[in-house]
Amino acid sequence: MAEGAGEEKKKFSIWDLPDVPMGQLPPHLELQRSRVSCNKDAPIHTESIQYSGAYASMGIDNSSRLDRFSNNFRVEVVRLNEDDIEFDMIGIDAAIANSFRRILIAELPTMAIEKVLIANNTSIIQDEVLAHRLGLVPIRVDPRLFDYLSENDQPNEKNTIVFKLHVQCKRGSPRITVKSDALKWLPNGSELVKETRNATSDSSSKPEIYTYFGCSQETVPEFVKNPIIPKYPDIIIAKLGPGQEIELEAHAVKGIGKTHAKWSPVATAWYRMLPEVVLLEDIEDDLAEELKSKCPVNVFDIEDLGKGRRRATVARPRACTLCRECIRGDDWEKRVALRRVKDHFIFTIESTGALPPEVLFTEAVKILEDKCERVITELS
Repeated sequence: MAEGAGEEKKKFSIWDLPDVPMGQLPPHLELQRSRVSCNKDAPIHTESIQYSGAYASMGIDNSSRLDRFSNNFRVEVVRLNEDDIEFDMIGIDAAIANSFRRILIAELPTMAIEKVLIANNTSIIQDEVLAHRLGLVPIRVDPRLFDYLSENDQPNEKNTIVFKLHVQCKRGSPRITVKSDALKWLPNGSELVKETRNATSDSSSKPEIYTYFGCSQETVPEFVKNPIIPKYPDIIIAKLGPGQEIELEAHAVKGIGKTHAKWSPVATAWYRMLPEVVLLEDIEDDLAEELKSKCPVNVFDIEDLGKGRRRATVARPRACTLCRECIRGDDWEKRVALRRVKDHFIFTIESTGALPPEVLFTEAVKILEDKCERVITELS
């Protein structure tokens, strides 16, 4: 018996192994390259393989080529409304997707209240807290119509928006709530007069104010039918008791979220890789019911096979949140595989209201393009 077994071992030759397929990766390597496998303890194969010669022995060119990117990359809009958009970015690396996210949050400009001139505030809210709350009120205006205000510039109709807020709660009246709709746009600029230290100044001269508008902003065609107002009229700014009053001017200027979060045009911008849920074997009857009950977001469904038989199916893989409940327990990891597609991102943008979400994304693409051109210019 032992001699026979030894003869069988000697008959084995390495040349009997099948050839490595040229021009395509074996299934297990393709899975590692294109998917993140999510085990019950931790995900694996999370890295992106960037080296161009990683699969050269198999005849695979792994280099980043523009023509390949152009053929594979596409954007598919899944949901779009006034305030948010969800779309799929397919055929792109995580670094590029993250670049869009960072630009949307920190580098797209908007208009926000920066300077608050308080003439009277007898409410219980301190001046600096009141100014901070006003700065976070989203303003419905296209920032592309305005210039940045630098330290050497004078506030004018091209770089400043002026609002006025004057609310008073009369004595004997109930408490009132001051909301963002109390901010009134002043298209002709500031109405507050600067205090002059020179007492001998000519009384017949025109009093100096805080802005220098050459013309009314109402003459701008974009503002004729769309006056500048806060995006949401019901944001609570303060509450006034009997006898209390707030009178102020608020000056909005152009800025970016990198300077302060009040200039960020998005409430949030985020992405996740496309979930992929695979059943490694047929799961039927009681096991199918158990699998369906495991998932809190109803990814699985039950298919009736007839004659009292039931089988689990993956009905809504996109809804998977990777809670991994379906692979916890005895042998469930052998029945269900959870994966993420490395080059397929579900991107969500929620706008604060200054610009529509689809415009925000196109502006982010322009900014990234400008950055790339700047790098090329510096290197050439």
